[in-house]
Amino acid sequence: MNNAFTFTIKHSLFDENYNPSENTRITTNFANLARGENRQQNLRNTLVMIDNRFNALAHWDNPNGDRYSVELEIISVEMNIGDDNQAFPAIEILKTNIIDKKTNERIEGIVGNNFSSYVRDYDFSVRLLDHNKNQAGFSIPDDFGDLHGNIFKHFANSAEYKANFSKAPVICLSVSNKNSYQRIGNVHPVLGIEYQQHGTSLTEEYFKKMGLQVRYFMPPNSAAPLAFYFSGDLLGDYSFVELIATISTMETFQKIYRPEIYNANSTAGQYYQPNLNNQDHSLTKIVYDREERSQLAIEQGKFTEKHFIKPYKNILEQWSANCAV
Repeated sequence: MNNAFTFTIKHSLFDENYNPSENTRITTNFANLARGENRQQNLRNTLVMIDNRFNALAHWDNPNGDRYSVELEIISVEMNIGDDNQAFPAIEILKTNIIDKKTNERIEGIVGNNFSSYVRDYDFSVRLLDHNKNQAGFSIPDDFGDLHGNIFKHFANSAEYKANFSKAPVICLSVSNKNSYQRIGNVHPVLGIEYQQHGTSLTEEYFKKMGLQVRYFMPPNSAAPLAFYFSGDLLGDYSFVELIATISTMETFQKIYRPEIYNANSTAGQYYQPNLNNQDHSLTKIVYDREERSQLAIEQGKFTEKHFIKPYKNILEQWSANCAV
């Protein structure tokens, strides 16, 4: 039954000339930047921020702070359904590569980083809303995230993934503004101060169904912790420069999209509660429409329902149930 789905992986460069493809979720961090009349300057400023942050963290043998540059690849994953050549844009992630200008070496980085999924849009922006419509209290469907989780695990364990990438993915997200966090005393040279979340979040439960666990770290000179989702050993499986590339890339996106948390003028303390209403923060020169992004997520969720969930309902349910056996 697992042979019902295979994957096609496409690589494209994320640079100042990037234009989103037709299959790219336009709410995706990098795609959202590449829109409007200031698109090229947005992209150029973002890439400079990433490089500057990388060099600040990779400061050893780097006296001028310009030894490294981060190259980003967009990894677009299409899910091929059965034998009828039907394909659906299942997942879009980022791959980092590190350019060492001193040694002229190109170092492979981590795949994952940013994470985009049409099915996740459907789950959160369509299915969850429909499930709670006209209900007295909020609840979650019993099988919420099962299909999406099985698709991701199937991809991460696929021959196509293993042919393209040497290590398991790491997804780096913002902390939840609905939960609080506490320092636990562990400090990593690159990832920084470790925090522990009080309670759990819907995102954490959703990613658990993808086979991913989470740890929270605030890198040196950051304003707030980041959430790192991974399947192996986050501290042991990846080199310092691999981790730095992920930090510099995803912290830059968060400074742009959640400046109230990640570009705050004060640093998270022993106990930390993220606040999207925090006024004591600085803005980057890169501006985006957060409300428009939320509206587009609903549109893209409905697109998924129409073109993926409903047409393939029976085969998807049978396949997902088989994955749980």
